[in-house]
Amino acid sequence: MPYHLFKCSECIPEREKHAVIKGPGETLSDALPLGYLNTIPGSISERGCAYCGAKHVIGTPMKDVIHMSHGPIGCTYDTWQTKRYISDNDNFQLKYTYATDMKESHIVFGAEKLLKKNIIEAFNAFPNIKRMTIYQTCASALIGDDINAIAAEVMEEMPDVDIFVCNSPGFGGPSQSGGHHKINIAWINQKVGTVEPEITSDYVINYVGEYNIQGDQEVMQDYFKRMGIQVLSTFTGNGTYDGLRAMHKAHLNVLECARSAEYICNELRVRYGIPRLDIDGFGFEPLSGSLRKIAMFFGIEDRAEAIIKEETDRWKPELDWYKERLKGKKVCLWPGGSKLWHWANVIHEEMGVEVVSVYTKFGHQGDMEKGISRCEEGALAIDDPNELEGMEAMDMLQPDIIFTGKRPGEVAKKIRVPYLNAHAYHNGPWKGYEGWVRFARDVYNGIYSPIHQLALLDISKDEISTDKGFMTQRLISDVGLSDEIKNSTVLREYTGDYDALKRIKEREYPEFSRKSDLVGELSAI
Repeated sequence: MPYHLFKCSECIPEREKHAVIKGPGETLSDALPLGYLNTIPGSISERGCAYCGAKHVIGTPMKDVIHMSHGPIGCTYDTWQTKRYISDNDNFQLKYTYATDMKESHIVFGAEKLLKKNIIEAFNAFPNIKRMTIYQTCASALIGDDINAIAAEVMEEMPDVDIFVCNSPGFGGPSQSGGHHKINIAWINQKVGTVEPEITSDYVINYVGEYNIQGDQEVMQDYFKRMGIQVLSTFTGNGTYDGLRAMHKAHLNVLECARSAEYICNELRVRYGIPRLDIDGFGFEPLSGSLRKIAMFFGIEDRAEAIIKEETDRWKPELDWYKERLKGKKVCLWPGGSKLWHWANVIHEEMGVEVVSVYTKFGHQGDMEKGISRCEEGALAIDDPNELEGMEAMDMLQPDIIFTGKRPGEVAKKIRVPYLNAHAYHNGPWKGYEGWVRFARDVYNGIYSPIHQLALLDISKDEISTDKGFMTQRLISDVGLSDEIKNSTVLREYTGDYDALKRIKEREYPEFSRKSDLVGELSAI
């Protein structure tokens, strides 16, 4: 049987069905751990809650919004500034966090008056911000505060503001994924269709499931603009509140992270007839295929091919430089939901690393199916691991690096395994052609850091060499490479700028004729 029970979890035998080892020739029915179930008592899960999934993952990236938590201060503090959801309005949504700061007395006597007072105070403190999202927490949900009624009352008194209410208490699902679903459905129920946008192109999309981590959204939007496509709204990275109210006018929903945002795509298809197209912005081949699919939908394939050729010619030699030096290195792929399967195969194909483990804290069965099917035989797949299981897995697998969040990442560092922050990145953006090379560079820097090599020494028992001089990454990584590879005039290290977004912001885009303009010209003739 492929099930794997960690030694540290022998006292919780139910955990056996949450970890499997992918064996030779096994199908997904043989090697699929249980997922998206209630956390087993005693397992000390590192999961986030449904409130976190709604506010932290999806809501907060909206850039022109006051994000108010109706609950204790700890809830909003826990979901503040731990991801680099940057925006082009000076990162307003990252600078401030808001909470009603409920206390014990409010649990007894109610906190609706407190909520209204806080809403008005927040709008007065930031008079240029006219939009707000209010997130329900466990505390306010349990006492039954009517947040919707308070929001309606404030909007009647202050007609220039608009408020969205997300009833997403922490207990609203087995994990943060439950909060993803709640905010998706609440947004389309309350706000989509309440603003009519200006359409400037014949090709209009919603870019869904994109959160602009260190500028990912701006990289992808650059490709869309070069193809003459109007991005009506981004759900939700670097997105505007009113832009997201106009999602019903798009011609196509382009979906990146299916785990967090497929719900609103499916509803937009049912209610407004807008088709859904799943894409992948990570890796040369997946990205090229994604741009081709979008172009085929609109009949502008030549525009996509021009971008693919230009970007591949520019950046592929640099990706291959890193691939030659990363071949055979072992990685534990321990990210969120979608990166589990976005990265599982492409990092092996395009960077040469071996995926020895995949895991997810909140993924569904579908995430595990796609992730396990794309990784190598022998890989250990884990659902909802805890800290002890993670340490035991690293001890068993001996990875060269792990891609994960900061909590398990810091644990890995303590046992001398380098990590890259899969949630907030180290030196992103990582999407796009150049971004994928930046990712490879960060992997290379993590594995071959001379400082990390020193960390592998135990000064209490290891013999410390005194005859070695100054070490560089190249001296470590190039051992065993052929002279042809080491001295290649084609392959090269990353040559991009520290600020990868600067060129994008300065780019001038072509003006494409619209079909309506051509019809008008023909009518005049």
